[in-house]
Amino acid sequence: MRIDIMTLFPDSVGDMMNESILGRAQERGYIRIEAHQIRDWTTNKQMQVDDYPYGGGRGAILQADPLYNLWTHLCDEAMGPVHTIFMSPAGRTFNQSEAKRLLGYENLILVCGHYEGVDERFIEECVDEELSIGDFVLTGGELPAMVIADAVARMVPGVLPDPECFEDESHYSGLLEYPQYSRPETWHGLSVPPVLLSGHHANIAKWRRTQSILRTRTRRPDMYAKLHLDSKQDRKLLQELEDEARGED
Repeated sequence: MRIDIMTLFPDSVGDMMNESILGRAQERGYIRIEAHQIRDWTTNKQMQVDDYPYGGGRGAILQADPLYNLWTHLCDEAMGPVHTIFMSPAGRTFNQSEAKRLLGYENLILVCGHYEGVDERFIEECVDEELSIGDFVLTGGELPAMVIADAVARMVPGVLPDPECFEDESHYSGLLEYPQYSRPETWHGLSVPPVLLSGHHANIAKWRRTQSILRTRTRRPDMYAKLHLDSKQDRKLLQELEDEARGED
Protein backbone atom coordinates (compact mmCIF):
# COMPACT_ATOMS: atom_id res chain seq x y z
CA MET A 1 0.00 0.00 0.00
CA ARG A 2 1.10 3.53 -0.77
CA ILE A 3 -0.06 6.56 1.23
CA ASP A 4 0.85 10.07 0.09
CA ILE A 5 0.23 13.01 2.41
CA MET A 6 -0.08 16.52 0.97
CA THR A 7 0.98 19.03 3.63
CA LEU A 8 2.72 22.31 4.43
CA PHE A 9 4.74 20.51 7.12
CA PRO A 10 6.22 17.35 5.55
CA ASP A 11 9.15 17.10 7.96
CA SER A 12 6.87 16.89 10.99
CA VAL A 13 4.67 14.29 9.34
CA GLY A 14 7.62 12.29 8.03
CA ASP A 15 9.30 12.17 11.43
CA MET A 16 6.27 10.42 12.91
CA MET A 17 5.46 8.13 10.02
CA ASN A 18 9.03 6.86 9.66
CA GLU A 19 9.43 5.69 13.25
CA SER A 20 8.75 2.43 15.09
CA ILE A 21 6.47 -0.16 13.49
CA LEU A 22 5.57 1.90 10.43
CA GLY A 23 9.19 2.84 9.82
CA ARG A 24 10.31 -0.79 9.91
CA ALA A 25 7.41 -1.81 7.65
CA GLN A 26 8.52 0.76 5.08
CA GLU A 27 12.09 -0.48 5.21
CA ARG A 28 10.80 -3.99 4.48
CA GLY A 29 8.64 -2.80 1.61
CA TYR A 30 5.20 -3.62 3.03
CA ILE A 31 3.99 -0.02 2.87
CA ARG A 32 5.14 3.33 1.54
CA ILE A 33 4.19 6.57 3.31
CA GLU A 34 5.49 9.88 1.96
CA ALA A 35 4.79 13.48 2.95
CA HIS A 36 4.92 16.08 0.17
CA GLN A 37 5.43 19.85 0.48
CA ILE A 38 2.56 21.73 -1.17
CA ARG A 39 4.75 24.86 -1.56
CA ASP A 40 6.99 23.00 -4.01
CA TRP A 41 4.15 23.03 -6.52
CA THR A 42 3.44 26.75 -6.65
CA THR A 43 4.17 28.77 -9.78
CA ASN A 44 5.28 32.03 -8.13
CA LYS A 45 8.66 33.08 -6.74
CA GLN A 46 7.23 33.68 -3.27
CA MET A 47 6.00 30.04 -3.11
CA GLN A 48 2.65 31.44 -2.01
CA VAL A 49 -0.02 28.79 -1.46
CA ASP A 50 -2.80 30.89 0.11
CA ASP A 51 -4.80 34.03 -0.62
CA TYR A 52 -7.70 36.01 0.82
CA PRO A 53 -11.20 34.53 0.64
CA TYR A 54 -13.66 35.90 -1.88
CA GLY A 55 -16.56 37.49 -0.07
CA GLY A 56 -14.36 38.75 2.76
CA GLY A 57 -13.55 37.31 6.15
CA ARG A 58 -10.53 36.66 8.32
CA GLY A 59 -7.65 34.37 7.46
CA ALA A 60 -6.52 32.90 4.17
CA ILE A 61 -7.55 30.01 1.93
CA LEU A 62 -5.29 27.37 0.40
CA GLN A 63 -5.36 27.93 -3.34
CA ALA A 64 -6.54 25.23 -5.71
CA ASP A 65 -3.63 25.42 -8.16
CA PRO A 66 -0.67 24.22 -6.04
CA LEU A 67 -2.85 21.51 -4.54
CA TYR A 68 -3.91 20.38 -8.00
CA ASN A 69 -0.35 20.43 -9.36
CA LEU A 70 0.87 18.16 -6.56
CA TRP A 71 -2.19 15.95 -6.74
CA THR A 72 -1.79 15.28 -10.48
CA HIS A 73 1.89 14.48 -9.96
CA LEU A 74 1.03 11.93 -7.26
CA CYS A 75 -1.68 10.39 -9.43
CA ASP A 76 0.82 9.95 -12.27
CA GLU A 77 3.41 8.50 -9.89
CA ALA A 78 0.98 5.99 -8.43
CA MET A 79 0.46 4.31 -11.83
CA GLY A 80 -2.92 2.99 -10.69
CA PRO A 81 -6.27 4.03 -9.22
CA VAL A 82 -5.97 6.65 -6.48
CA HIS A 83 -8.42 7.41 -3.68
CA THR A 84 -8.15 10.97 -2.36
CA ILE A 85 -9.28 12.00 1.12
CA PHE A 86 -9.50 15.55 2.47
CA MET A 87 -9.12 15.95 6.24
CA SER A 88 -12.15 18.02 7.18
CA PRO A 89 -14.33 18.64 10.26
CA ALA A 90 -17.26 18.45 7.82
CA GLY A 91 -16.37 14.88 6.86
CA ARG A 92 -17.74 11.57 8.04
CA THR A 93 -16.28 10.50 11.39
CA PHE A 94 -13.35 8.11 11.03
CA ASN A 95 -13.44 4.87 13.03
CA GLN A 96 -12.12 1.31 12.87
CA SER A 97 -14.71 0.27 10.30
CA GLU A 98 -13.57 3.13 8.09
CA ALA A 99 -9.95 2.03 8.55
CA LYS A 100 -10.81 -1.50 7.41
CA ARG A 101 -12.66 -0.08 4.40
CA LEU A 102 -9.69 2.09 3.36
CA LEU A 103 -7.44 -0.96 3.56
CA GLY A 104 -9.02 -2.00 0.27
CA TYR A 105 -7.27 0.81 -1.65
CA GLU A 106 -3.76 0.39 -3.02
CA ASN A 107 -3.07 4.15 -3.28
CA LEU A 108 -4.37 6.75 -0.83
CA ILE A 109 -3.76 10.49 -1.02
CA LEU A 110 -4.46 12.39 2.21
CA VAL A 111 -4.86 16.16 1.81
CA CYS A 112 -4.09 18.35 4.84
CA GLY A 113 -5.81 21.71 4.92
CA HIS A 114 -4.50 24.73 6.82
CA TYR A 115 -5.36 28.37 7.49
CA GLU A 116 -9.11 28.93 7.06
CA GLY A 117 -9.76 26.16 4.56
CA VAL A 118 -9.19 24.94 1.02
CA ASP A 119 -10.59 26.28 -2.25
CA GLU A 120 -13.80 24.31 -2.74
CA ARG A 121 -13.08 23.81 -6.43
CA PHE A 122 -10.11 21.56 -5.65
CA ILE A 123 -12.33 19.47 -3.38
CA GLU A 124 -15.03 19.18 -6.03
CA GLU A 125 -12.62 18.15 -8.77
CA CYS A 126 -10.07 15.96 -6.98
CA VAL A 127 -11.36 14.70 -3.63
CA ASP A 128 -13.26 11.40 -3.35
CA GLU A 129 -14.35 11.82 0.26
CA GLU A 130 -13.86 13.92 3.39
CA LEU A 131 -13.08 12.42 6.79
CA SER A 132 -12.94 13.81 10.33
CA ILE A 133 -11.39 12.28 13.44
CA GLY A 134 -13.89 13.94 15.78
CA ASP A 135 -16.12 16.88 16.51
CA PHE A 136 -13.44 19.44 17.26
CA VAL A 137 -11.28 21.87 15.30
CA LEU A 138 -7.51 21.63 14.78
CA THR A 139 -5.08 24.10 13.22
CA GLY A 140 -4.41 21.78 10.29
CA GLY A 141 -5.06 18.37 8.81
CA GLU A 142 -1.68 16.85 9.65
CA LEU A 143 -2.70 15.13 12.89
CA PRO A 144 -5.86 13.59 11.36
CA ALA A 145 -3.87 12.43 8.33
CA MET A 146 -1.31 10.71 10.53
CA VAL A 147 -4.08 9.09 12.59
CA ILE A 148 -5.71 7.67 9.47
CA ALA A 149 -2.40 6.58 7.92
CA ASP A 150 -1.38 4.80 11.12
CA ALA A 151 -4.74 3.09 11.65
CA VAL A 152 -4.86 1.79 8.07
CA ALA A 153 -1.21 0.93 7.49
CA ARG A 154 -0.82 -1.21 10.62
CA MET A 155 -3.41 -3.64 9.19
CA VAL A 156 -1.51 -4.17 5.93
CA PRO A 157 -0.28 -7.79 5.86
CA GLY A 158 3.29 -8.02 7.11
CA VAL A 159 3.33 -4.72 9.00
CA LEU A 160 2.51 -6.50 12.27
CA PRO A 161 3.78 -10.04 12.98
CA ASP A 162 0.30 -11.60 13.04
CA PRO A 163 -3.30 -10.47 12.41
CA GLU A 164 -4.04 -11.24 16.07
CA CYS A 165 -1.93 -8.19 16.92
CA PHE A 166 -4.77 -5.94 15.77
CA GLU A 167 -7.82 -8.24 15.62
CA ASP A 168 -8.01 -8.45 19.44
CA GLU A 169 -7.56 -4.71 19.92
CA SER A 170 -10.23 -2.23 20.90
CA HIS A 171 -12.83 -1.41 18.22
CA TYR A 172 -11.65 -3.92 15.61
CA SER A 173 -14.45 -6.37 16.43
CA GLY A 174 -16.82 -3.81 17.94
CA LEU A 175 -15.51 -4.41 21.47
CA LEU A 176 -12.97 -2.74 23.73
CA GLU A 177 -9.85 -4.75 24.45
CA TYR A 178 -9.60 -6.80 27.63
CA PRO A 179 -7.24 -5.68 30.48
CA GLN A 180 -3.56 -6.52 30.02
CA TYR A 181 -0.93 -7.39 32.66
CA SER A 182 2.84 -7.93 32.74
CA ARG A 183 5.54 -8.65 35.32
CA PRO A 184 5.79 -8.45 38.29
CA GLU A 185 2.95 -10.70 39.40
CA THR A 186 2.14 -8.36 42.31
CA TRP A 187 2.59 -4.58 42.09
CA HIS A 188 1.59 -2.06 44.77
CA GLY A 189 -0.48 -4.79 46.42
CA LEU A 190 -2.40 -5.53 43.21
CA SER A 191 -2.16 -9.03 41.75
CA VAL A 192 -2.58 -10.42 38.26
CA PRO A 193 -5.91 -12.28 37.90
CA PRO A 194 -5.22 -15.95 38.73
CA VAL A 195 -6.75 -17.25 35.48
CA LEU A 196 -3.93 -15.57 33.52
CA LEU A 197 -1.39 -17.55 35.53
CA SER A 198 -3.19 -20.88 35.12
CA GLY A 199 -1.80 -21.84 31.72
CA HIS A 200 -5.31 -23.00 30.74
CA HIS A 201 -5.72 -21.44 27.31
CA ALA A 202 -9.46 -22.03 26.98
CA ASN A 203 -10.18 -20.43 30.34
CA ILE A 204 -7.89 -17.51 29.54
CA ALA A 205 -9.64 -16.96 26.21
CA LYS A 206 -13.06 -17.04 27.90
CA TRP A 207 -11.89 -14.60 30.61
CA ARG A 208 -10.50 -12.18 28.03
CA ARG A 209 -13.64 -12.31 25.91
CA THR A 210 -15.83 -11.79 28.97
CA GLN A 211 -13.72 -8.84 30.10
CA SER A 212 -13.95 -7.28 26.63
CA ILE A 213 -17.73 -7.48 26.69
CA LEU A 214 -17.92 -6.25 30.29
CA ARG A 215 -15.55 -3.35 29.67
CA THR A 216 -17.51 -2.30 26.59
CA ARG A 217 -20.79 -2.44 28.54
CA THR A 218 -19.35 -0.34 31.37
CA ARG A 219 -17.24 2.21 29.49
CA ARG A 220 -18.89 2.47 26.08
CA PRO A 221 -22.63 1.77 26.42
CA ASP A 222 -23.10 3.27 22.95
CA MET A 223 -20.92 0.52 21.46
CA TYR A 224 -22.51 -2.12 23.67
CA ALA A 225 -25.98 -1.19 22.43
CA LYS A 226 -24.89 -1.97 18.86
CA LEU A 227 -23.20 -5.24 19.78
CA HIS A 228 -24.12 -8.28 17.71
CA LEU A 229 -22.27 -11.44 18.72
CA ASP A 230 -22.40 -14.30 16.23
CA SER A 231 -20.98 -17.33 18.03
CA LYS A 232 -23.01 -19.43 20.45
CA GLN A 233 -20.28 -19.02 23.07
CA ASP A 234 -20.33 -15.23 22.78
CA ARG A 235 -24.11 -15.14 23.08
CA LYS A 236 -23.87 -17.28 26.20
CA LEU A 237 -21.27 -14.94 27.71
CA LEU A 238 -23.46 -11.96 26.90
CA GLN A 239 -26.48 -13.62 28.51
CA GLU A 240 -24.46 -14.38 31.67
CA LEU A 241 -23.41 -10.73 31.91
CA GLU A 242 -26.98 -9.55 31.35
CA ASP A 243 -28.23 -11.89 34.06
CA GLU A 244 -25.49 -10.65 36.37
CA ALA A 245 -26.42 -7.03 35.69
CA ARG A 246 -30.09 -7.73 36.49
CA GLY A 247 -29.05 -9.49 39.70
CA GLU A 248 -27.07 -6.42 40.78
CA ASP A 249 -30.14 -4.24 40.23
